[in-house]
Amino acid sequence: MADIISPSSSSSSSPLNMRNFIGLSLLLCLTLCSLDKGFALAEADSKQQLVEFTHTVDIHSLLPATTCSSSTKGNKRKASLEVVHKHGPCSHLPQHKATPMNHTQILEQDQVRVNSINSRISKKLNRNEDLSQSEATTLPTRWATSQGASNYVVKVGLGTPNKQLSLVFDTGSSLTWTQCQPCAGSCYPQKEPIFDPSASTSYTNISCNSTDCVQLRTTTKFNRCVAGTCLYAVEYGDSSYTVGLFATEKLTLTPNDVFDGFLFGCGQNNEGFISGMAGILGLSRNNFSIVEQTAQKYNRFFSYCLPPTASSIGYLSFGAPDGASNAAVKYTRFTTLSLNSEFYGIDVAGINVNGKKLSIPASVFSSPGTIIDSGTVISRLPSTAYTALRDAFRAAMTSYPLVPGPDKLLDTCYDLSSYPKVTYPKIEFVFGDGVTLELDATGIVYLVNGLKQVCLAFAGNDDPNDIAIFGNTQQKNMEVLYDVAGGRIGFAPGGC
Repeated sequence: MADIISPSSSSSSSPLNMRNFIGLSLLLCLTLCSLDKGFALAEADSKQQLVEFTHTVDIHSLLPATTCSSSTKGNKRKASLEVVHKHGPCSHLPQHKATPMNHTQILEQDQVRVNSINSRISKKLNRNEDLSQSEATTLPTRWATSQGASNYVVKVGLGTPNKQLSLVFDTGSSLTWTQCQPCAGSCYPQKEPIFDPSASTSYTNISCNSTDCVQLRTTTKFNRCVAGTCLYAVEYGDSSYTVGLFATEKLTLTPNDVFDGFLFGCGQNNEGFISGMAGILGLSRNNFSIVEQTAQKYNRFFSYCLPPTASSIGYLSFGAPDGASNAAVKYTRFTTLSLNSEFYGIDVAGINVNGKKLSIPASVFSSPGTIIDSGTVISRLPSTAYTALRDAFRAAMTSYPLVPGPDKLLDTCYDLSSYPKVTYPKIEFVFGDGVTLELDATGIVYLVNGLKQVCLAFAGNDDPNDIAIFGNTQQKNMEVLYDVAGGRIGFAPGGC
C-alpha cells in the first residue's frame, strides 16, 4: 500500500516530499486545465468552421410564399426593370399564378435548352443561325420547351403609343422579338394583346437593301424578302421558331430611357411556344441585341438580380453602378469562346465545398469551356467535376435521408420535410484569375417536390464535348454585372 504524505509526517524528507506533492498537483492541474482549454478551443474552432463553411437555414424559407413580396434592397439605378419568376405570385401571367410549377416539365425543358446551346456552340446543328427559305415554311410544330425553361420575365414598352409587353430576358438570345398582328402565319396565345404595328406611329419596316438587312443576312444566313421588306427567322433547339418582319420601333424601358429606331423582329409566324409571353428580350453579344443597340447610352453594361424565390422580385438594370454600390463586387474576365462568340464565357478553374478545394484537374474546365446563362435552370458540369462535387456534398449530408431524384438529371436529393432547420455545405466557384464566388444559400438546392425532394442543383454532362453552364439557380440573390465593353463580369452577394 502506498504511503500517504501528510503535513504532520516526521520524516526528514517531508519538506521535499511536500514540495514534490505540491509541484505534481500544480502540474496535474495545469495539464488538465490545458486539456480542457484545448477541448474548448477545438470545439470553438469546430463551431466557427460550421458557421464559416456551411449554411444553416430555416428550410421553409426556401419555399415561395403565396403572395408577392417586394424587395427592400433592390437596385437604385433609374434604368431598371422588375424581374419576376413567371410561375410565382409576382408573375404578370394569371394562368401561371394559378398553376403550380410542374418541375418535371421544367427539368425536361431545361435539358432541351442545354441541348440547343451545345448544338449552337458545336455547330453540329446551328439551325437558328442557318435557316434556309424552305425550312422557314416547313418547320415542324413542337412545344417551345427550350425557351420555356427561361423563367424570368420583364415588362417593356413598344410603339407609339407605348404598349406594355412581357418578355423573357435571355443572355443566350440575340434578337428581341414579339408577336405581331395580323399574325399572317400563326400566333400562340399570350397574356397581353398582340402588338399591332399598324396602330403605332413609330413603326417602320427595314428594306431589303438596307445595311441592317445585309448584316442580318450575314449573321443568320437567312436570305428572304417580301415586297422589298427584310424578313428575319429564328429557330430554337426544339424546332420552335419565329418568322416575321425585321423592323424598327420605339422601345421604352422607363420614362427616361426611350430608344427610337430599335431593331426587332415583328413575328408573323410563331410556332411551338407555350409560355404565354409576348416574346424574348435578347441580351447576348450579337450586334442586334439590346446590349449593342443601347451601347451609346449604357456603354454595353447591364446587370440583374434573380429573386431568391418565385414569390420575390429582382431587377434588370442598364448602365454601370456608381462607386458606392460597387464596393462588394468581385470581377473576373470573360473568356473568348472560339466557336460561338455570342455567349458569355467564364473561366471556371475549380470548386470548393465546405471550405476545401475539390480534387479536380484544371484541364477539366478548360475544354470546351464554361458559359453563364440566364435561361438554364440547373448548372451543368463536366462529369469529373460533377462527381467530385456530388460526393463531397453527400459526405456532408449524411445526417439527412437520401431519396431518389425525379429523373436521371438530379441524382442527389433529400427528404427534409421533418427538419425545421437544415445545414448544408457552402459551395464556391474559383475562377482562373483567383477570384472566388460563394453561392447564395438559395443557389445550391432545387426543390422538386416541396421539402420531400430537395436536390443538389447541379448535373453532370454525359458528353465530354458539351459546354459547362453556370445556370440561373446558382445566380439567385446575387447581382451579376456584365461589363461587356470592359470584357469582364462581376458578382456581388445579396443583390435583391
